[in-house]
Amino acid sequence: AIVYRAKFVPTIWAARQFVNHGHVTVNGVRVNIGSYRCKPGDVIEVRQKSKQLVSVLESVQLAERDVPDYIDADHSKMVATYVRVPSLSDVPYPVIMEPNLVVEFYSR
Repeated sequence: AIVYRAKFVPTIWAARQFVNHGHVTVNGVRVNIGSYRCKPGDVIEVRQKSKQLVSVLESVQLAERDVPDYIDADHSKMVATYVRVPSLSDVPYPVIMEPNLVVEFYSR
């Protein structure tokens, strides 16, 4: 999700494939697991060989979405830093979240 939110790829499915194919490093270590959990402070970078891929270059230019505040992205270097865990206020569309109903549902 961080690779997608940092605008390195055009879609969330492309982000998963991009990671699975080994185009991403986290803190300098190559990652090929799409569900890899990042911690605040982690540096996510597109590998040197992959920085010139057409899909990456086109995705960075897309104006349809912005990089959220919880990710600090530098598109000239293709590096993003996961700053903090997003809160409900960071969700870009209206969400009515009632955690007590979720707990009640799963407690059955």
